[in-house]
Amino acid sequence: MTTPSAGLPAAASDLPFDSLPLAPAMLDTLRQLDYRTMTPIQAASLPLALAGHDLIAQAKTGSGKTAAFALPLLARLDVRKLAVQAMVLCPTRELADQVTQEIRRLARFEANIKVLPLCGGTPMRPQRDSLEHGAHVVVGTPGRIMDHLQRGSLVLDELSTLVLDEADRMLDMGFHDDIAFIASRCPSARQTLLFSATYPEGIATLAARFLRTPQEVKLLEQHAGNKIRQRFYEIEHPARLQAVARLLHHYRPASALAFCNTRQQCRELVDLLRAQGFAALALNGELEQRERDQVLIQFANRSCSVLVATDVAARGLDIAQLEAVINVDVTPDPEIHIHRIGRTGRGDEDGWALSLCSSADKRRITGIAQAMGFEPEWHALDELPEDESLPVPAPMVTLLILGGRKDKIRPADVLGALTGEAGFSREQVGKITVTDQTTYVAVERAIAGEAVRRLSAGKLKGKKVKVRALEI
Repeated sequence: MTTPSAGLPAAASDLPFDSLPLAPAMLDTLRQLDYRTMTPIQAASLPLALAGHDLIAQAKTGSGKTAAFALPLLARLDVRKLAVQAMVLCPTRELADQVTQEIRRLARFEANIKVLPLCGGTPMRPQRDSLEHGAHVVVGTPGRIMDHLQRGSLVLDELSTLVLDEADRMLDMGFHDDIAFIASRCPSARQTLLFSATYPEGIATLAARFLRTPQEVKLLEQHAGNKIRQRFYEIEHPARLQAVARLLHHYRPASALAFCNTRQQCRELVDLLRAQGFAALALNGELEQRERDQVLIQFANRSCSVLVATDVAARGLDIAQLEAVINVDVTPDPEIHIHRIGRTGRGDEDGWALSLCSSADKRRITGIAQAMGFEPEWHALDELPEDESLPVPAPMVTLLILGGRKDKIRPADVLGALTGEAGFSREQVGKITVTDQTTYVAVERAIAGEAVRRLSAGKLKGKKVKVRALEI
């Protein structure tokens, strides 16, 4: 078993991509994309995967894992053969979209590599038509991949690489039987690469069933003490929801992610926070894909200040400039704790990791501290002064436009409408997200009402559109 240390900067700074047995054209593409040196997960897994081994790799979102499986699957392609030769299974549509875009970027070294997303929430017919025209790589969610296999629109006779991305989350979401069905339809003489942020028992079961003598790479996340500052607050269990509001009042993060262990607790915390004036949304497994997309868009574009989530719902979530993570419940698993708090303190940013603990949780904290190698910093909630001021409102408001890619709307069209006839400045417009049927645009809170009026009065692509602000 290969178990490199995640704390060694050498793995991220000393090993260049040109030390790998990759085609010159692929190395040129990596240089153009500014891929110079490998991240720890890439340095540990790429030599094994490129040598043809099956692989179990433990790595979080944001660690460079997509390139760790994309480069081997692209290296194995026979581009002259227009058949599905590689397939990546992802738990959610948003992750599948991210993976599709990244594989397409890396595939620029060769003309005409076709990468096709196959996800639920979008019509089947266009996907069937695209499959009839041929594809080299498909990226999709288990349910939709199964649908295509059962209908005969997806044929895997030429498949040489199967990737299970965020396998732990797919198991959490109940996809074990779907994965088993899909794997049974793949050729036995294939390479299987399994990537997972955590290593629950189900992963070992899955690996034993579908991988052949896999190599293992396990990278425990480690975070620089000066990047993520952890504080632990001991409170009585019934007081923890109100304690979250007190922490938010005191630390005043512009963007915070709060973890609860149950969906019910997520709902109760969101209700409490909203009643006190916080712009809070819940992310849980009960949401339909459209609702989930909308919540993530509002949080990512800074229209929502607090996202309350379960571990299962938040898997794969990678949000820039997240200032604080609040553990409403302490997890008994050090790896999950590390994974939770690792979402803050990214890049050049600093972050807070604030944990609420009952006296019964103290033993769990001791285990987490030993695993991470730090001394817990305990505080009393009463140390924080009572704050009667109103919460800082989210800086942006999300506008929903009824019209999307199917109406030929592009981000540039929306930006042009707002900065042209509507007369707003570029700085007043935030992130623009275009989906098949709808478009979301973040605007500064102060101009939201006027932006709705002006967009409704004007036209996009020569047509009137319906616009409304998404209020929290």
